[in-house]
Amino acid sequence: MAALNKEYINWLKQLKERIRSAQIKAASRVNAELLFLYWDLGKEIQEKEKEARWGTKLVEQLSKDLLNEFPGIKGFSRTNLFYIKKWYLFYTSDDSTVPQPVGQLSPGKKQPANKRVPGADAALIPQFVGQIPWGHHREIITHCKTTKEAFFYITQTATHSWSRSV
Repeated sequence: MAALNKEYINWLKQLKERIRSAQIKAASRVNAELLFLYWDLGKEIQEKEKEARWGTKLVEQLSKDLLNEFPGIKGFSRTNLFYIKKWYLFYTSDDSTVPQPVGQLSPGKKQPANKRVPGADAALIPQFVGQIPWGHHREIITHCKTTKEAFFYITQTATHSWSRSV
C-alpha cells in the first residue's frame, strides 16, 4: 500500500506540472493572439485616419462602439486604442531599424512566419509579438526612443521574465 501511495504521489506531482505548463502555454497563446489583433488594429486605425473620412474622432467613436459590443473587454478604451496605434507606428516608422532578436528569444526554435499581416510588416511581427505581455509593450514604447532600445528590453524581458517596473 505504501508503494501505491508513493506511486500515486509521483503521478500527481507530474500531473500538476503538466497542468501548470499547459496553463502557461495557453496564456502565452492568448497573449500572442491579442497582440496580433492589436497590431492589425493599430495598422487599420492608422490607415483609416489617413483617409480622414471620419474626422478626428475616429478613435473615440471606435472605442465607444467596441466597448458597447464587448463590454467585458478592457482593451478597447480610448487610451488603449491610442497606445495600440502608437505601438504600431513605433515599429513601422521610416527611421526604425529592426534587429534580429528572434534567436535570442527562442533558442533553437524558429519563429513561425506571420501570415496575418501582408507586406513588410509580416517580417517584423514574429520578432516581438507574443514574447511579452501588452502592458510591457506599452511601457517600452513609452520610455524607449529607438527600436534598438525597445528590442533590448523585449529580449531581456522575455529571457529573464522582467516585471514592468524593471
